[in-house]
Amino acid sequence: MSERSVLGDGTRVVRAGLPPAVPGQPFLPGPVFAAPYHLDPATGPVPGRDGYGRTDNPTWRALESAIGDLEGGECVVFSSGMAAITAVLLTVLRPGDTVVLPADGYYRTRALAAQTLAGLGVTVREVPTAGRYPPFDGVALVLLETPANPGLDVCDIAALASVAHGAGALVAVDSTTATPLGQQPLALGADLVVASGTKALTGHSDLVLGYVAGPALDPIRNWRNGTGAVPGPFETWLAHRSLSTLDLRLARQSATAAAVADLLATRPEVGSVRWPGRPADPAYPVASRQMRRIPGIVTFTLPDAAHVARFLGATRLVGAATSFGGPHTTADRRAQWGDPVPDGLVRLSCGLEDTADVVADLTAALDTAAGSG
Repeated sequence: MSERSVLGDGTRVVRAGLPPAVPGQPFLPGPVFAAPYHLDPATGPVPGRDGYGRTDNPTWRALESAIGDLEGGECVVFSSGMAAITAVLLTVLRPGDTVVLPADGYYRTRALAAQTLAGLGVTVREVPTAGRYPPFDGVALVLLETPANPGLDVCDIAALASVAHGAGALVAVDSTTATPLGQQPLALGADLVVASGTKALTGHSDLVLGYVAGPALDPIRNWRNGTGAVPGPFETWLAHRSLSTLDLRLARQSATAAAVADLLATRPEVGSVRWPGRPADPAYPVASRQMRRIPGIVTFTLPDAAHVARFLGATRLVGAATSFGGPHTTADRRAQWGDPVPDGLVRLSCGLEDTADVVADLTAALDTAAGSG
């Protein structure tokens, strides 16, 4: 039995990617800032030795080792989640190919497809995360996003991968919302995992990062090296430092999300509540068997944009901000970004505050917003 299967998640995230213990050296070496490195004056560049900062950095490699261990494959880190998604789409797809994208996933991915892929001669099909999915005959790539952002629908990765592979398609999973502790797409049959490390993975709202994970990533790495979509060493080091608390952060955020979803389900002004951990949620049957943790995100609908503004204005602990997975509870009215969702749909990201305090603050803010409408 491997060490990876023996150790618990909390232990794994604390130790992932750390170098061997050497007396006098830190647990996690600091970031290496370098554009050029010293070359041998006689031999010049040597494979396996750092030569230039766009392609070589030991701080990247340490983080890639850590995330690769958590995902169960190799890892290549990027300057953002969108850079990682772009690398997958433009590395895998060729003119004449067909790609299937989530109709309810991250809106920037759909915009990239419409603005870039279609112009390159790639046929783009959009399908809701919950399905139904059409036959995959002639499809080169199926990109899933599960749980979907912002609606939190969940799809059965293993079942979809089996059908897609039977038709000759590759499967990539955007697992940003879940993180590698929430689900293991590669173990469920996916060929690639793509994610934004900006959000819950690093969880401090202080960096922008992305990554691709999979069994053989030389084409992805070559794409990054050729296009220069590289992360900064300090951001990379911050990300690695932040991994050690991932297990603890997810536990608090998920517990708070469960309590918040229960509260919202009792409110007459709330039109819908989505959190895949609730037995009443449509995604629960798949999420309960596929996911190891449910993320700390709750999506719900208030009557309109004005009601959302009153609600956010009345809170003390909820910041109006986009992104999710950080230490502070935040809320985001998704229609303001162009998502095709109801005007009053709110994506609430539960932070690390005490659960009881968040619930009390939301209750008071909901009461105020409803009473002043």
